[in-house]
Amino acid sequence: MPDPASAPTPSRRILLAVTGLSPQVVTETLYALAKGEGEVPTEIHLITTATGRERAELALLSDQPGWFHRLRRDLKLPPIDFSPDHIHCVCDSGGKPLDDIRTVADNERLADLISEKVRSFTVDPESSLHASIAGGRKTMGFYLGYALSLYGRPQDRLSHVLVSEPFESSWNFFYPTPYSQVIETRDGALADTRNATVTLADIPFVSLRHGLPEKLLTGRARYSETVAAARKALAPPRLVIDLAGQRIRAGDETVPLPPRELALYSLFARRAAKGQGPLPAPPKDVPDSEWGKWFIQEYKNIRGHQADDIERTEKALQHGMDGDYFSTTKSKLHAALKKALGPAAAPYLIDDGGKRPRQYSLKLPPEAVRFGKLAGKERTQRTGLPFNGKPEETSGDENTGEK
Repeated sequence: MPDPASAPTPSRRILLAVTGLSPQVVTETLYALAKGEGEVPTEIHLITTATGRERAELALLSDQPGWFHRLRRDLKLPPIDFSPDHIHCVCDSGGKPLDDIRTVADNERLADLISEKVRSFTVDPESSLHASIAGGRKTMGFYLGYALSLYGRPQDRLSHVLVSEPFESSWNFFYPTPYSQVIETRDGALADTRNATVTLADIPFVSLRHGLPEKLLTGRARYSETVAAARKALAPPRLVIDLAGQRIRAGDETVPLPPRELALYSLFARRAAKGQGPLPAPPKDVPDSEWGKWFIQEYKNIRGHQADDIERTEKALQHGMDGDYFSTTKSKLHAALKKALGPAAAPYLIDDGGKRPRQYSLKLPPEAVRFGKLAGKERTQRTGLPFNGKPEETSGDENTGEK
């Protein structure tokens, strides 16, 4: 894997901060970055409340005092895209900006806003995101840090700004000026901002991005949906095969499968449940009668012995199954699993052993595989609840052919 430190500087560098009544975290973080603790951003975005937005606009973007513009002039920084349009407010159900985060519903809207902003910034491969959790309520910082764990990439960064005493939490302090400027600190004392020290504390984070389905990476999703998807990717694999319902449950997601793909999957799932070893695929262009017999038995377990398509399937495999039939069916099966599960499909795919000659198996422990009837429409598919229900077990083992 390439070292992120040696990678070229992204052309789009985004500083995203959560702020409350102290917009100083923006200029403090920007100062630390400009003084060599990271790349200077090309754009800045804030997430705050209506009150926080007013404070940020008056303190940072006004003509006077205009601390953002003063910092850029004092440090001779290049242009940085930061305007009132880059200040994003948490809104109520009617779209009105909230003055504060007071209720459970307010917190949910805050989490959704932060999650969506982080997702939208990290979807751009040409960007890097620096998220600062120094401002705002504790919940704002938590949600921002967690969102970066969900969506963050190697080039992204999470930090908290540290300000030396007695300047910390002083409304009159915005950054260490390169000239003498005496201010009154929070305890009523006087201090020269030229003597302040500002540093960034990097906060390592574990990226869960690889476990999220593509639809959550590229489209809008609620914070709770994204967290549920990450939990699925981290949960121990559990598989239930419902032959009568022509579907499986992988983790807590129900996936319908066509009979042909389900028959092949059932064949490997049954072997995994019995702790049996891998199988070589049937040879290319040479029908294998044993493979044909195993597959037909599974197909009948799904469709019943009198189904219209049984005769067609038996005729197609009258001399056995060849490698092309096997590979095509496996490819369609894997495509269906990946579409439904995203990266979380990995433990549920049929493994080829990784070396030649290929030996195929479903690498799940026997205790993780069950055959049973799934009751009704799966509640878990709608709610994202963890796997905690037991399917109604079928009587005995449906398969009569031992493999």
